[in-house]
Amino acid sequence: MDTSSEIYVELVELSGHVVAKGAWSATLRANCFYQSVHLAKPGRRCRLLQGTWEITPFTPLAALDLSSGTCIQVVWLSSSAADSIFSCSNAFAAIKADGSVVTWGEADNGGNSSAVAPLLTDGVVQICGTHSAFAAIKADGSVVTWGGADYGGNSSAVARLLTDGVVQICGTVSAFAAIKADGSVVTWGEADNGGNSAAVAPLLKEGVVQVRGNYNAFAAIKADGSVVTWGGAESGGNSSAVAPLLTDGVVQICGTVSACAAIKADGSVVTWGNADDGGGNSAAVAPLLTDSVVQICGIVSAFAAIKADGSVVTWGEADNGGNSAAIAPLLTDGVVQICGTHSAFAAIKADGSVVTWGGAESGGNSAAVAPLLTDGVVQICGTVSAFAAIKADGSVVTWGEADNGGNSAAVAPLLKEGVVQVRGNHNAFAAIKADGSVVTWGNAESGGNSSAVAPLLKEGVVQVC
Repeated sequence: MDTSSEIYVELVELSGHVVAKGAWSATLRANCFYQSVHLAKPGRRCRLLQGTWEITPFTPLAALDLSSGTCIQVVWLSSSAADSIFSCSNAFAAIKADGSVVTWGEADNGGNSSAVAPLLTDGVVQICGTHSAFAAIKADGSVVTWGGADYGGNSSAVARLLTDGVVQICGTVSAFAAIKADGSVVTWGEADNGGNSAAVAPLLKEGVVQVRGNYNAFAAIKADGSVVTWGGAESGGNSSAVAPLLTDGVVQICGTVSACAAIKADGSVVTWGNADDGGGNSAAVAPLLTDSVVQICGIVSAFAAIKADGSVVTWGEADNGGNSAAIAPLLTDGVVQICGTHSAFAAIKADGSVVTWGGAESGGNSAAVAPLLTDGVVQICGTVSAFAAIKADGSVVTWGEADNGGNSAAVAPLLKEGVVQVRGNHNAFAAIKADGSVVTWGNAESGGNSSAVAPLLKEGVVQVC
């Protein structure tokens, strides 16, 4: 334990790249580390590890044991705010420490990247997917795409705009939107699902800092906190009904299949899109969404919002997670993270326990593994109908639809320790271990079977999409 007035720390990625370093007052908590990391990659979520010990934003810096070194590991979580459960493919793409890419799963969905292989041998820093294609950003800001042509895998129409300067990419089910360093946005893919942004082009020439996609619409947040939407009109692409509420102050946007929810700087929430079954109508819980909301998670037809006091508010399709009445007493405080499958939610509490609700067969019923979810959980990820939870000791617990990743018995010995990140696509999971190796399970054709590329996944993997 460090008792000096200041401590020196280096925050280092799995690849060895130093994200941030410096001296911090020992009187602070580790949220200062998270703030420094997020400045490096805005919008990305991460875990901080010291050996096998999880450092949370609330960890006192004075509690850190620096006797064996000043290095703290940064593990970027692929399930960032920029990702969407609706842009999950039936394939995986892994980035290695040397910037090369390995792909597997359904060939037509991006699992076969042979057509662009020479462009993926080095320099890749981020990958994003639609339902059937991938887009990779390289260190020089250029973009490489592959997979289903109609799903954004063919970017030839905008190729000249993707040769440099791209800093972030987001996807809907079949279109991509890329933010460039000058704040402009480039879109391609299925026109009706956000690939055509011509109607709002003048608003996307500069100042965009975030883009989020639901099933078939995009929403962009500009530097002044205003919002621009396009794509499927009834699914959130048309936000005219709430336009006066989206002119400033928006800090985060999340989507269901057919609706959007925005958090404003004052903690209030604005919703729009499909009112009947998409979560676009939050009137029933409106009094609870006027302030203090800090995070929102959206699944197919429901939203769950975490408030500053750790309580949770849900709305949308009742059977698919919009009604949390059955476990309401467990959601009154202490919730720090929520993740979803297509029709269920899982919440991690500050004590490391997990609460689930929604579609029972999609992970809403975790009774079969309940004894393993009472403490120590630090991250949860979902496929279409199963969850995988990482515990502080690096072990993994799975539940939900067996064929879609809920049953990990075949690889159980490999998931007992050392896992630092789990990524789910539509029907399978991929786990990165501390040594950079990858373990996969779930639907074989969707990437649950990675035997074809196994030699390339033994070491050096730093991210899976």
